Amino acid sequence: MGGISIWQLLIIALIIVLLFGTKKLRTLGGDLGSAVKGFKKAISDEDAAAAKKSDKDADFDPKQISEEMKEESEKTKSKDKEQV
Repeated sequence: MGGISIWQLLIIALIIVLLFGTKKLRTLGGDLGSAVKGFKKAISDEDAAAAKKSDKDADFDPKQISEEMKEESEKTKSKDKEQV
């Protein structure tokens, strides 16, 4: 009681088909489907761009820093050897 039964839904669907026609409903469904696909693609592209951006969170290359640290440690080792 108070809800919409299957028969009422079928009658509403029949009236909609009679008003608009199957061809117009088919094109409407195709347009709606392509809009949903475009939306999903835009969301996934945005997520991929955000993930790519978050991978590099600084303006420097991490390899450069690790190389600089190695060079500094080698310099300090050589200074320690010279002092001994």
